[in-house]
Amino acid sequence: MQQQIPAVLMRGGTSKGLFFHREHLPADPAVRDQVILAAYGSPDPYRRQMNGIGGAASVSSKTAIVAPSADPAYDVEYHFGQVSIDRPIVEYNGNCGNMSAAVGPFAVDEGLVEAQEPVTRVRIFQKNTGKRIVAEVPVKEGRFDEEGDYAIAGVPGTGSRITLRFTDPGGSMTGRLLPTGSRQDTLSIPSLGKIRVSIVDAANPVVFVPADAVGLAGAEIDAFDSVEVRSALETIRRHASVAIGLAASPEEARCKQAVPKIAVVAPPQSYRAANGEPVPADRIDLTARIMSMGSLHRSYAVTGGICTVGAARIEGTVVHEMLNPAAAGKTLVTIGHPGGTLEIGAVIETAGNAVTYREAVLGRTARRLMQGSVLVPKNLISQALNHNHQRKGGSR
Repeated sequence: MQQQIPAVLMRGGTSKGLFFHREHLPADPAVRDQVILAAYGSPDPYRRQMNGIGGAASVSSKTAIVAPSADPAYDVEYHFGQVSIDRPIVEYNGNCGNMSAAVGPFAVDEGLVEAQEPVTRVRIFQKNTGKRIVAEVPVKEGRFDEEGDYAIAGVPGTGSRITLRFTDPGGSMTGRLLPTGSRQDTLSIPSLGKIRVSIVDAANPVVFVPADAVGLAGAEIDAFDSVEVRSALETIRRHASVAIGLAASPEEARCKQAVPKIAVVAPPQSYRAANGEPVPADRIDLTARIMSMGSLHRSYAVTGGICTVGAARIEGTVVHEMLNPAAAGKTLVTIGHPGGTLEIGAVIETAGNAVTYREAVLGRTARRLMQGSVLVPKNLISQALNHNHQRKGGSR
């Protein structure tokens, strides 16, 4: 027998996953996560998620849990979960900016906010980071209006523009925009030697590495699939995690893949995107590649983009070194990534050595793909309940 759980499958930006009302999931977090894992077909040692709705990639193995907010300053609150493909883990460390783009449309269509035409402003409390996001959602006849001519790299076709405003994104996980207190650090890594990095925490913590530090020019795509490059970047990421207190050891950081993220940065250069379209150097302000759960993100993580643009505006970081000098005074910065380009506006204030990240603004699209119920074997829920009951009983 199987249990039906109401859910909506939505695409937000370049990610997609199941959206749940919090009230439709078990209240116990451990049981809730077992339900989500079963829905996605995780863990799968073959990394295919064949027995669930997961897409066998980090960008399609994500979930959002949404509820009305008890705080009058917000309309809704949501938890983002990164569902592991091959491990029995749902990570709630950090946020996904792409999935955030679908929270507003979900809230409108599910009646969690009062729809206003032509645009409904949805105030979102992001539970993972404790940060505020405001989504400006196009509405027609009381529903999210997904039709439009706005295109984003990494998604075929066009849709309506959803404007996202991330308020005060600095210190999302560590409490500080510059977690180490420095704009650059040198990590001493036994297998790699001394690696120059900048670690910045805005929307999500990200470790920035100059491309030449790992033997790359920065515009490559397929090269990031090599074992050597992936291994080097993951090793750097784990040591940086320890440096900013997100893990006690590199081994512990191995089990926390969602954050910090790691990005490779380089000056603007011409290349061809994954779809074969040219990306001329004069259309971008810097070149960047970001990893997601150990693999190259085929476009660019929105939270990573917010952090990248913020870092680019802070003098002394390795990202600022790569920025086109002509973009130094611009509010909008364009990142060249594997799928094309991503433009983000960043409001940064500097007073002496103090730096404050006031707001990041960008456009995304979203679409409701399917609605109904996801089916989860009842015996898995029973097993999770029994296991959790025994665990709690044994801890008394």
